[in-house]
Amino acid sequence: MHVRVRLDGAEPRRWQIALLQRIADIPGIRAVSIDAAQVPDGWPDTVELLFRLEALIHGLPRLGSERLPPIALDPWRRPDAKPDLVLDLCGDLPAGPALWQLAYDGRRGDDALLASLLAGVVPRLTLIEAGNIVAEGRLGTDRPGILLASVDDALARTVTLVAATMRRRAVGIRGSLSAAPVPPSEPERSLSGAELGTRAARMLAGAVVHRLYHLCYRAPHWRCGWRRLDGPDLIDLGRHPETGWNALPDDGHRFYADPFPLTHAGGTHVFVEEFPHATGKAIISAVRFGPDGPEGPPVPVLEEPYHLSYPFVFARDGEAWMVPESSASGTVDLYRATRYPGGWVKEATLLSGVVASDATLIEHAGRWWIFATVRDAVPNAPAGSGSYHDALCLWSAPDFRGPYTPHPANPVLIDPATARPAGRIVERGGRLIRPVQDCAQGYGRALGLARIDRLDPEGFAQTLIGRIEAGPAWSGSRLHTLNTGGGIECIDGSARAARIRIPGRA
Repeated sequence: MHVRVRLDGAEPRRWQIALLQRIADIPGIRAVSIDAAQVPDGWPDTVELLFRLEALIHGLPRLGSERLPPIALDPWRRPDAKPDLVLDLCGDLPAGPALWQLAYDGRRGDDALLASLLAGVVPRLTLIEAGNIVAEGRLGTDRPGILLASVDDALARTVTLVAATMRRRAVGIRGSLSAAPVPPSEPERSLSGAELGTRAARMLAGAVVHRLYHLCYRAPHWRCGWRRLDGPDLIDLGRHPETGWNALPDDGHRFYADPFPLTHAGGTHVFVEEFPHATGKAIISAVRFGPDGPEGPPVPVLEEPYHLSYPFVFARDGEAWMVPESSASGTVDLYRATRYPGGWVKEATLLSGVVASDATLIEHAGRWWIFATVRDAVPNAPAGSGSYHDALCLWSAPDFRGPYTPHPANPVLIDPATARPAGRIVERGGRLIRPVQDCAQGYGRALGLARIDRLDPEGFAQTLIGRIEAGPAWSGSRLHTLNTGGGIECIDGSARAARIRIPGRA
């Protein structure tokens, strides 16, 4: 298949070059060429000035949004030949078959992405052919409120969606990721000189406030909540329990997050991420629970040279197993306890060469599945690019030890509100319920409950059936993990930890 990409020939951007390379690497694509168009209305210079200000103030690199000279397109300038598919990134061609166009919230062209982000919405990307949606997704960001970071994250995920859809087309996988209608257009927004000054002033003020907050408080700081489960759990309630939660205490110099309770070898322990603020690198710790709650503070049980979190623990074949998040190493690894709750040894690497967040396992219909959100591999961004929260990928294997095969439709979902795992998947009434993190307005803002409607080697579908926020029953601004085990239910969320504590005050 020969693919031609229509783009701005005078001011190509780094994300477009990354997209061209990704398409060229797809099996079944025999040629990729460009149609270097003359686009009269690109991003205004005021936006480029704002990008430079944000990069300076926040120490951000320029990724997909960076302007490149026209010479960057030279490898893709090839003799004219009739393409099998045209990808129109300019949005100025008439719709038709074998012509794909991108729309951000119903408007075509990457300036529409700026309009959506300036309007404060989570952009919805649709890939359209002859009026029909070929694929769609909602584009997340890890730093909402910073236009440069939001644009770069969205452009990286645009590359993900287009390349994945192109790969499915090249190998003959039919069917859309969504059948929803094209959304109505958003009102156009531009950034005038006066608005640029206002936004820059707000940005400077926000940076000062952020710095002052970090001088007074250790941030981020999470805390774990627990309760004895003698009635309906959070999934059945769909809300916080009236009895409230007990907090797992910390000394303020570290926080505990991602609680996973497990009963094994005659005892119940809760495994957590322990993050000492002094080191900035998390380890896995565990605390035994007795009739009255935790018996002392959590004790370290697993440490690696890199950051560990989300200790997904389970029992199988008479052994205790753990799959902690180790995205900093680019692997998903399986550990076995030799002296439970400690003595963890690495038994296998389940996935490699992937920046995967919060890997969650489930056995279903005779196969084992891994759910995780994945950052994209983009040239000149070796640690990955795009949000950590919005692209859900699946792998399956005949045994939990592997070998795992990626789902042919990966990523099966792009949506910061419903993609990232938030704990063990449980069964209710013959259906699987998946806790998810709602990161649409920032990391771990709320907890969602998604019913899995389809899970097999050919497809995946889910429906969001509930959403639970922090509030009076669980103070703070975030809530992002839910797990049960051994008669204990655990959650976690945000908290404040003052750097200087006044005696006698909480």
